[in-house]
Amino acid sequence: MQNQTAGALRPGTDTPPHVAILDDEAEIRRILADALGEAGFRTSTYSRASDFEAALKRTTPDVCLVDLGLPDRDGLALVHRLALESGATIIIISGRANTADRVTGLELGADDYIIKPFEPAEVVARIRARLRKSRPAPEASANLARFNGWEAQFDQYMLVSEDGTQVPFSHAEGEVLRLFLDSPKRLISRHQMQESLGGAAGESFDRAMDVRISRLRAKLGEDPKNPRLIKTIYGAGYIFLGDVTWS
Repeated sequence: MQNQTAGALRPGTDTPPHVAILDDEAEIRRILADALGEAGFRTSTYSRASDFEAALKRTTPDVCLVDLGLPDRDGLALVHRLALESGATIIIISGRANTADRVTGLELGADDYIIKPFEPAEVVARIRARLRKSRPAPEASANLARFNGWEAQFDQYMLVSEDGTQVPFSHAEGEVLRLFLDSPKRLISRHQMQESLGGAAGESFDRAMDVRISRLRAKLGEDPKNPRLIKTIYGAGYIFLGDVTWS
């Protein structure tokens, strides 16, 4: 079942950000929709993954709030599919508080993980922070970058090789890739990554970054033992060695 709430417009846009809420608890959906509506967001609410996935065929929200305990689908599998196929920011909201679930959710492509019970104001703040992080900086507003035989199309979430092979990347992987392409041949520390991409510093964030970088290397055809583009500087961070041009 879907419910839509209109909110104030964002400066320079025709519509407010759209947040899709997928949770089988009606009270959770109501609380989130009310808080987000008051904060100026549009919302769509769903109790079943099948209804949510059907809606995605018509439109892609800016943010997806996904509960892991769904009646008709494994929540982690859904998060992984969303990360691969959509450009939406993905935030898990779940009662599963153990570290393994948090790490797995982030590894599968979620951008953030909020544990129930939560304060609605915190969810609103996290969403605003994620949208600010995913909005390109003015000096990097272009959506097309070329480097070492590759073309990164950020509006399509696609890597294209010299022979035309298309390799999709997730929203979370795209954030890391843009960070590298914005600062080629410069050391990027773990602290800088955490500051730029958001999320709580710690083991979960570090492991999520390792996974995203590993996946980017694989998609770029890198030798995992001797990568030529994304180098690990042990104890310091990472450095991207490609020659980058933006258009």
